[in-house]
Amino acid sequence: MPQRWKKPILLSVFALAASALMIVAHEVMTPFVMALVIAYVLTPAVSFVEKRRVPRGWSIVLVYVVVLGSLAVFVRLAAPRVGVEIGKLGREMRHNALVARTEWIPVAQQRLTELGLAGHEEEHQRAPAIVVRPLPNEPGAYAIDVGRGVVIEPKGQDSWIIAPREPEGRMDLQRLSDEAIAKSFAYVHANAVDLLKFGGNLVASSARAIFLFGLTLMLAAYMMLTRERMIGFFESLVREERRGGFRDLLVKIDHGLAGVVRGQLIICVINGALTAIGFAFVGLKYWPVLALFATVLSLIPIFGVIVSSVPAVAVALTQNVGTAVFVLAWIIVIHQIEANFLNPKIMGDAAKIHPVLVIFALVVGEYLFQTKGALLAVPCMSIAQNTFLHFKARIDAENAREGAS
Repeated sequence: MPQRWKKPILLSVFALAASALMIVAHEVMTPFVMALVIAYVLTPAVSFVEKRRVPRGWSIVLVYVVVLGSLAVFVRLAAPRVGVEIGKLGREMRHNALVARTEWIPVAQQRLTELGLAGHEEEHQRAPAIVVRPLPNEPGAYAIDVGRGVVIEPKGQDSWIIAPREPEGRMDLQRLSDEAIAKSFAYVHANAVDLLKFGGNLVASSARAIFLFGLTLMLAAYMMLTRERMIGFFESLVREERRGGFRDLLVKIDHGLAGVVRGQLIICVINGALTAIGFAFVGLKYWPVLALFATVLSLIPIFGVIVSSVPAVAVALTQNVGTAVFVLAWIIVIHQIEANFLNPKIMGDAAKIHPVLVIFALVVGEYLFQTKGALLAVPCMSIAQNTFLHFKARIDAENAREGAS
């Protein structure tokens, strides 16, 4: 084997092995991937502080303090309002479900019956005249239900109680309270081991989340601290005469990712602010929750916009049609601003990816790696596109030189 082929073959084998390992162990790769994203996003801020003659280590600490402190202040100010709105939204959803079950469904059933598409309710729900059922807590004992208005139940071993049935909607609060307490104690007694396991799992999950968060921040700090050495290592894998082209490739990839990652984060913040302003202006119910939901989902191009628009318009419809029309129009205006002004100004031409490729990347990423895949699909597509265009340009240049000669 020629000497010049040994290094490329060795590198190819190790690259394939590393790729296979990451695919197989993708469930535990999340801290490393998130650390890479955090390092890439915060590197410009660290470099900015470093230029003020602050050592890189202290620059990283200062940036962490500012970023994490800002997030903590935002959560501290927004969490109470968001929690209240989520509680209200949950109560309204339960109320709407009750209204649908007690009002809308019976009306729909009546309309279908009138059209001959459904039978009469009495035919489907007719109860027998006498019902005999065993009592669950008294072996060998039975309750006899006579018609719709009388119930016969045993009392002790030799006596029975014949009493009118309680009208629907009327409740014996003392009996319900006693039953609820008894059932609660019985459930705790029967499921004590499961409850202990759940508590242990909750504590373990919380501890694991804290550990992974700290590990991610630590990995990101190491990446920012040693970024030149990491890039230098990858440069050393390339033959010396080709290192200029390798640096050009890194510049192109950086330009593309700067638009896709950093630019998308900036656009998310702007979109969230505009969404909150419009929703609050029109008086949309639960607008803090819906605006926050839209901000987070705007990290996912195309699909995020569609998914976040549905609940906003649905909630607006519960108020009136005019509010729903305004909300939908406001969402369209925001994304027209994004497509025609923010994307060209913030992302630039280097980050442009054809919409078909964006959808393809999102579908494949979500299919292979669920939510993480959807979030990282477009950045990975940006890297692949810039790598392909770089090598295509080099091949075209070499072909042009050969043709000229």
